[in-house]
Formats: sequence, C-alpha cells, structure tokens
Amino acid sequence: MRKAINYINETLGTNAVEIPIHNRDFGNLPIYISQAYKLYEARIFFKDIVLVELKNEDDLSILQADKHLQLLRNTFNRIVVLVLDNLQSYNRKRLIEKGINFIVPGKQIFLPELLIHLNESFTQPKPKQRNEVLMPSAQFLLLYHIIHRYQNWKLEEHPFKGIAQKLKYTPMAITYAVEELKQRELIEVYGEKEKYIKFNLERSELWYTAQEQKLLSSPVLKTVYVDVLPSNVFMLKANASALPEYTSLNPSKQQYYAIEKNAFYFLQKNNGLVNANDREGQYAIEVWKYNPEALAEDMGNDNAVVDPLSLYLSLKDSLDERIEMGLEQIIEKYIW
Repeated sequence: MRKAINYINETLGTNAVEIPIHNRDFGNLPIYISQAYKLYEARIFFKDIVLVELKNEDDLSILQADKHLQLLRNTFNRIVVLVLDNLQSYNRKRLIEKGINFIVPGKQIFLPELLIHLNESFTQPKPKQRNEVLMPSAQFLLLYHIIHRYQNWKLEEHPFKGIAQKLKYTPMAITYAVEELKQRELIEVYGEKEKYIKFNLERSELWYTAQEQKLLSSPVLKTVYVDVLPSNVFMLKANASALPEYTSLNPSKQQYYAIEKNAFYFLQKNNGLVNANDREGQYAIEVWKYNPEALAEDMGNDNAVVDPLSLYLSLKDSLDERIEMGLEQIIEKYIW
C-alpha cells in the first residue's frame, strides 16, 4: 500500500497518508471481506476514501470485486478504490467499463468519481489462453447445478471433496473444473480449510450466459453402431430415443444409447462390441465426454434416459424440424 500512496502523492501532488482499517472496525461486513482484502483510510483532495488491497491478486474476479466494492462503499459511505500491483489488459478494460476506481502504482490512476484518469504505461504479461468451450468436467458441474434445482443434494452446499465423491470425479478434476468456472466468472469460491462454490447467476441466466458465450458443447465424442448391445453394461437412452421422456415426440426407429468414454474404451479393448462401425447398425452408441448416468441420477424419470440439457446440446445443430420443436419444449420445461 505504501507504493500506492507514494504514487498518488507524486502524481497528484497530494500529501495523503494511509491508515489501516482493522478487522474490529469492519462492523457487520461478511468475514470473507477481511479474508480477501486489506483496507486503508486516506484523504485525497478533501475527499475521504477507502483503499482496498486484494491479498491474493490471482483471485481477482471483476464481477466479484464489483459486488464487494459496492458493499464497502455502502458500509463506509466513502469512495472506494481498488489497489492492484498488476492488472492484465482485459481486466483493466472491464474495470473501466464498470466505472470502478482503481490504482496500479507506477502505471495508472483511474478515479472517475474524482474525475481523475492518468495512464502512464501499461505493459502486461500475455493473458493465459483458454479454450473456447468449457472442459467436460466444468460443463458437467454447470449442467448439474441447473438440472438438479429441486433435489435435496446441491453443489453449493458441499465442499470440493464431497462434490467429487457424489459425482464420481477425482478431487483434482473438480478443482480444475471449479477453476475454469471461476475464470469465466460464473462462480465464486470461498472457505478456508474446506472450499465451497457459489454460482453468480440464477439458473436460467446461467444457461443463457453460457449459451451466448458459446461455452457449452455437445457431450458426444463420436457415435458407433452395433448389431447387438454389449452385455453386462448399463446404458441410458439418448438422442431421439430419449426425446419422448421430455417432449411430445415419438421415439425414432433407430435406437440410441449413451456411454461414458472410459467405459466404451474398456468394452472396445475387451472385444465387447459386435460388428462396431461408424455407419449403420441396429443400435447407435454415443460415446460421451462425461458420465451420463451421474448427471441424470435422481431425476426421477420414468425411463432410463440421459439428462435433458445434455440431450439438448447433443441435438442443437439438428436440421430436423421435429427435433427442433422437441428442443424448444425442453428449454421451456427446464430453463424458463
């Protein structure tokens, strides 16, 4: 914080001094504020301000920071300024777009409430590249949260370890999935010893945001046709065979089933598929990127079918008008 104060004084010609705001002075602020930030009082041009320093800048989320700064402003009734040592260009742009006061010592002062904007230099490390769509495990978590809104077991009420056990993922896979959702600003992570997640949007808004940003993809890796279903393997109906469960459509002549990719490769390795090919067969087996059974569990369907939103994503590019009508019915039932 001393660097920020020196930068303010040198740049603006002031004599500001920072005074720490101790935890005991936080009043009724949530505990996560004191865990995430250091707060200081200062005075610039006869205006009392609160300087907010993020303890771990790797945790910076613009959406979350905006909410927290508004909370601090309402609590202290003062101008609130975010202080950052480093700031990537895309986050800088978002802070400016949202009108959030911020200071990057030696580089930039943006205080729209004081009509101050000084930009000396701004060279940033290249931001990490990320995939256009969510990784399968991250998509799984997002869809599970939307679909299971009425079930007793909810993602937001359990730590990472509990989520991994319930959804049959490794703890590391859940950690990676959560990190990606956090980077997309779809969730917040909180907690010390045990980490929990909190989705930033209502379920319908979450779905439409993910759709608009093109984050969601078909769960189907490929489709394999066989003449005989593999024995001793439980599979859910998928594709047009699953549509009657959620829509007014009749089942198709071609029978479709879904299987998780690792289970499929096990069958393939152990010669469990009869006359497998990529063109035709009595049964079509969709090989999924994630476990269709875990996502459809506890849905209370009359038949063993895949979940409705993964079904939607697997068919959304279909040109069949009947299927398009069925997909509209799914959205009306599970999103609106």
